[in-house]
Amino acid sequence: MTEPANGPGERPAGEAAPGPAGAPAPPGARRRRSDLAVAGLVLAAVAAFAVAVAAELAGRGAPKAKRALERAASFPISLAEIRAKNLSLREARYWKALDGQRVQCSLCPFECEIPEGERGACKTRANVGGTLRCLTYGRPVAVHDDPIEKKPLFHFLPGARALSVATIGCNLGCVFCQNWEISQKRPEEETYAAEVPPERIVEIARERGIGTIAYTYTEPSVFFEYMMDIAREARKAGLKNLWITCGYINPEPLAELCGVLDAANVDLKGYDEAFYREYCKATLPPVLKTLEILREKGVWVEVTNLLIPRANDDPEMIRRMCSWMHRSLGDDVPLHFSRFHPDYLLLDRPATPPATLAMARGIAREEGLRYVYIGNLATSDGETTFCPRCKRLVLAREGFEVTESGLRNGTCGSCGAPIAGVWK
Repeated sequence: MTEPANGPGERPAGEAAPGPAGAPAPPGARRRRSDLAVAGLVLAAVAAFAVAVAAELAGRGAPKAKRALERAASFPISLAEIRAKNLSLREARYWKALDGQRVQCSLCPFECEIPEGERGACKTRANVGGTLRCLTYGRPVAVHDDPIEKKPLFHFLPGARALSVATIGCNLGCVFCQNWEISQKRPEEETYAAEVPPERIVEIARERGIGTIAYTYTEPSVFFEYMMDIAREARKAGLKNLWITCGYINPEPLAELCGVLDAANVDLKGYDEAFYREYCKATLPPVLKTLEILREKGVWVEVTNLLIPRANDDPEMIRRMCSWMHRSLGDDVPLHFSRFHPDYLLLDRPATPPATLAMARGIAREEGLRYVYIGNLATSDGETTFCPRCKRLVLAREGFEVTESGLRNGTCGSCGAPIAGVWK
């Protein structure tokens, strides 16, 4: 079964994987640590951030979102602190200089205007002396060996393993984030033994016999430069690149990224602007645009939707989302409905009822989507791929493993119908 998370469908494994020389120990064993001081600071900062943004958006409307986030997100950091914490001073891409040593980042739709000594909403990109710097370049907090089904990617090289890489940070403020200990953390709150260059990540994958690298767990867009450099090295070595993302990125950097991507799972958190503003401190249209661009560029795409009681589980909202997917992306994009469990700041909701997930799956099928799954809940066929023509089983899964296969060279072994996906 799949696990919901800030990035769609997954979280770091509970047991730390041993890292070869130069690789950090992953944070699995530390994920539920009881460091109340750190947790309290993180919760207070994000709560203030959320309140300020929500107030600005409610009072002045969507056009003020960028400036609202700029004012709400005050995360000062000095050059001395950057050096003391062994953070990166790698120059960022996609930014421009403004007056008074301010800079404007253009990586994501927030387009933060950042004074000298401050950071953007992601907390990982800092204005140091009038230059935008990437604090987490070469500073991963997770390097894990995962089954590709955990991403979740069900129609891309089933049974393959992925080397999952993440740094601190996210540009969204989801109150239900289930990787919040690393996504909402500041880079300086982590300890880094040494830089892990892109070439070393690729070496680790090859040493472990892994054919894909997944950028995941937090929001990979905020470590764009590191991701791009790893992805280029991976391509040279014949490895595949997977992007597990909230999809909140501007079209220009996305187009560049598509040049090295093989597959993506995009977390479409809901099909409602008000939901995105209230629960994610973001907006919906950029995510829809990301999905359209990925399809246009030929990247294999799957979508995850975490269903949250009393938030994004309205049947009509689900129907509108599925209808949009069918019209804009096609009928063969897999959709994963994932079960919510209370976490981070959203603790007043129960876990998603199984009946809600079954209802959502039924709606998606009614709207013409061919491959619809249920994750984070044990069911008899929630993760089974069925042939859209003869309805026979094509791929059965249990946990993160493929347990039965009727796939024959990308077609149904029973009737010969093509099954959408990347199978080799």
